[in-house]
Amino acid sequence: MAKDLIKEWYDFFTVKGIEPQLRDIYIDYISLLSENNVPIIFEFNHLALLLGRKQHYLASVVNSPENHYREFKLPKRKGGYREISAPYPALMEMQYWIYQNILKSIRIHSSAHGFINSKSIITNAKIHTGQTELLKLDLKDFFPSISLNRIISVFKNVGYPNQIAFYLAKICTYEECLPQGAPTSPCLSNIIAKNLDKRLMKLAKSLNLRYTRYADDLTFSGNKIPAKVIEYISTIIVDEGFVINQDKTRLYKNKGQRIVTGISVLEKELKLPREYKRVLRQELFFIEKYGLKSHLAKKKQRKANYIFSLIGKLNFWLSIEPENQFALKNIEKLKLILN
Repeated sequence: MAKDLIKEWYDFFTVKGIEPQLRDIYIDYISLLSENNVPIIFEFNHLALLLGRKQHYLASVVNSPENHYREFKLPKRKGGYREISAPYPALMEMQYWIYQNILKSIRIHSSAHGFINSKSIITNAKIHTGQTELLKLDLKDFFPSISLNRIISVFKNVGYPNQIAFYLAKICTYEECLPQGAPTSPCLSNIIAKNLDKRLMKLAKSLNLRYTRYADDLTFSGNKIPAKVIEYISTIIVDEGFVINQDKTRLYKNKGQRIVTGISVLEKELKLPREYKRVLRQELFFIEKYGLKSHLAKKKQRKANYIFSLIGKLNFWLSIEPENQFALKNIEKLKLILN
């Protein structure tokens, strides 16, 4: 297939009368992109055509990205707010094209579990079940810490020249970094963190530990985690251009609640955290004791939204503990209420 494509281009350049020396340069470029399974892009106008956008629109995105995003805040589960910069639909379509045609084909490290179709918070947590000791770390301002230049390097590494790599990177950035809200940001973060994951996995294996990363959450586990290892990890993190959030570093040595990406890993089998179960049981108890109408009035919620939310939480419970009878029975009860 690649050979056929290269031959087509070779014949095209020959028919067009392109000088052999220039033709060979083009063929080398096409061959490299073809090997990396990414689209051939020659220049700005060609990129605009591939993206299905007019040249002046693409120029606006590259030169004035602030005109193509809306900003808002979302509350964090543990307090504070997360700044979201969401692209408008036309730009979002362009970003999806870049994800589907370029980024999706770039390999990431096996220790990454966030933003990957075949993985989840469950696959991330499962690796750390039943371990004696657990170390959790957090990367500070994960997306904003990834600069435009690092994103340009991603596109250069698959074969694009400086100018094309710059255009592609500008489409994926806002205020010179990865925006929270762009569909390209999760994949780009995993690609850029590949070397970080590689080095941390090597360190973990040398100490007979397990390692995973879910977005900005890093987790190590094993029979014995020396306190000194935090210093080694911090050095690697800084060396790879990231910042460690010191306030969220936790080393668990004693028996007790062990939560990894929202799931208890204390035992050999995954469990839903006790607090999650307690709150959910309480909600269902109030419905049964006081009646749904009274409970909804107190919660100031609409019936359908609230019931669907509870069913979603129970389904999450079942995704971790598939045979849990309490969750199974209450899903059926809630479905009857909806009917």
